Amino acid sequence: MRLAWLALLTMLFVLMQVVSAQARQDSLAPLAERISPAVVNITTTTLVEGRTGPLGIVPEGSPFEDFFREFQERNGDDENRPRRSNALGSGFVISEDGFIVTNNHVIAEADEILVEFFPGDGQPKKELPAKVIGTDEKTDIALLKVEAEGPLKFVKFGDSDTARVGDWVIAMGNPLGQGFSVSAGIVSARNRELSGSYDDYIQTDAAINRGNSGGPLFNMDGQVIGVNTAILSPNGGSIGIGFSMASNVVVKVVEQLREFGETRRGWLGVRIQDVTEDMAEAMGLEKPGGALISDVPEGPAKEAGLLAGDVILSFDGVEVADTRALVRQVGETTVGKSVRVVVYREGGTQTVLVTLGRREDAERAETEAPSTSEAPAEAEKDILGLTIAPLTDKVRSELGLDGDATGLVVTKVDEASEAFTKGLRVGDVITEAGQQKVETIADLESRMEEAKEAGRKSLLLLVRRGGEPRFVALSLSE
Repeated sequence: MRLAWLALLTMLFVLMQVVSAQARQDSLAPLAERISPAVVNITTTTLVEGRTGPLGIVPEGSPFEDFFREFQERNGDDENRPRRSNALGSGFVISEDGFIVTNNHVIAEADEILVEFFPGDGQPKKELPAKVIGTDEKTDIALLKVEAEGPLKFVKFGDSDTARVGDWVIAMGNPLGQGFSVSAGIVSARNRELSGSYDDYIQTDAAINRGNSGGPLFNMDGQVIGVNTAILSPNGGSIGIGFSMASNVVVKVVEQLREFGETRRGWLGVRIQDVTEDMAEAMGLEKPGGALISDVPEGPAKEAGLLAGDVILSFDGVEVADTRALVRQVGETTVGKSVRVVVYREGGTQTVLVTLGRREDAERAETEAPSTSEAPAEAEKDILGLTIAPLTDKVRSELGLDGDATGLVVTKVDEASEAFTKGLRVGDVITEAGQQKVETIADLESRMEEAKEAGRKSLLLLVRRGGEPRFVALSLSE
């Protein structure tokens, strides 16, 4: 009986393997054929001014300069005339009425944009001029529009959050100007951050080269889960490390560009930093996490009552992991929406209702921060690896501070100290210690004693440099 069951199970296993092998797609050709008509090549033309400087063949001021200038003028000097520079990129159609997504850097400063469509078997080459609907430098996304005689083939966005490391993907585009090309690979990593606040890149080993920028990264269902944007390479060619901006970021940007011609990101109006383990210990938090508010300038947060030293634990019902997560979530929230912000303050939690502003408006209104310079030493004292002194009118003037600014100025930093390791420098101004204002050296010493009596191992300092605040936790054993 056992042998019969074993034989039956073996047969079922073999049958399942056969069915699985038959169901498995042996070629990517059917998928490529289905999605290729929506992928486009993009050619941009930019008018570049001619050379107006000194002649390149003789030194400036040379006695032969006039001779060679007259010679070139008689023979026609093309180098001094404006010329047109061409650049290549990729993109993809997202609607039958001609909206196209690409990278901002593909079309930036272009005078003319020409879109070439996939010809198909035996079909003539088709090109259409495109106009820019809107761009977003922060995510390097641009939205274009072409006017076609009939409906265009298009592709849909997929959910990039469901992409797993190891999933197969296809990159399509115009690598190195070679025309429509397909490359395959896998998702190598998720949630990569390159340089921007809103970065969420999918890393892939599918070949991406110059000219692929702006092209789509497809999953095996033919959905766009990324926009090919950058590569990591020592020689400019693909070495299997490419980056595609995740579709869940792109979709929100494209929706705003399509509706408004620009982005409209939410703005909370705080300066924040990550909470480290020593900061968490100094504030009495159970574990690191959330976003520590280092400053609250004029804006929505200040109007709502958020304070420097608050730790944002939750935003609009979502737990805040770190500053990067908070920045992205705030940016993706509708301008004008009232959200509940849960903060840790003075040993407990509080909920504050904040009506969000618009980041783009705030950025346009920002003014340059004042510069800093080294402060003089007056009534100095060595504490925690720092030599500090109270602020005076002279120091305020030299540091570009307001006349009513208070705090302690750092006049010297021991390079062997923890303070130096954590970035404190001459000219920094300590405005708070233990989340209380300090104006005198005695205030700082009192905060240190209070922290020790409370069993704290570290003291949390609020430090300002050039008007920019940040929190630093220093060990009390220093």
